[in-house]
Amino acid sequence: MHAVVSDVAAARPDLDVRLAFLDLSTPSVEQVVAAVAADGHSHAVVVPLLLGKAFHARVDLPGLLAEAGARHPRLRLTQADVLGPDPRLVEALRDRVVESLTAELPGEASPAAGVGGRSPVASPLTSGIRLGIAVAAVGSSSSAANERTARVARQLAARTGWDTEICFATTEPTVTAALSRLRARGAERLLVAPWFLAPGLLTDRLANAAPDLTHAAAIGAHQLLVDVVLNRFDAPTSLPRTLTA
Repeated sequence: MHAVVSDVAAARPDLDVRLAFLDLSTPSVEQVVAAVAADGHSHAVVVPLLLGKAFHARVDLPGLLAEAGARHPRLRLTQADVLGPDPRLVEALRDRVVESLTAELPGEASPAAGVGGRSPVASPLTSGIRLGIAVAAVGSSSSAANERTARVARQLAARTGWDTEICFATTEPTVTAALSRLRARGAERLLVAPWFLAPGLLTDRLANAAPDLTHAAAIGAHQLLVDVVLNRFDAPTSLPRTLTA
């Protein structure tokens, strides 16, 4: 995530871009807001580096910002929308799948650049092999949030023609169930595509559940992720100079 935020800052040198964490790491949201206020900023846009509108986006972060705003009344805090599902991030997910497939075939020439400089579908997908992709996300206690996330798998299928199934690391359907469905539909090559911004405990859990399969990399520091972060920043505001991600 430091690499992602570094890329965002490089893309917009006119902005003061800072990284904060909701939990499990530092600096915390409270610490970053305090630092932004101490530096004399009057308005900060908080862009949640989250792929869904679940508990973190709907409850945790608004609560933290309300408390921080009460402690720093001269600093106006605006919470932007979450990142996904955005078609650009689905395209980034596709890129990670293609990279994984290309890495499996070191003897083949790299495919030529596609639209926008991104690789087209690699040769194993054009040789009659039916590919099945288990798109693996975090999962939520909210069925509505899970249904929104399931659209990612459908968008990826529409974009590529691949067979896809959604699965979750913390709820049903599991990655094992998704892979079984793909096999039943005739998929010959299976791959897990993490709908995650960065690797961690949950991607490890998914890897342990399907250790014999290729797992694509998390989206990570991808130019399309930078584009979406800045889009969320621009949407709710008249461009203050502080962006807290």
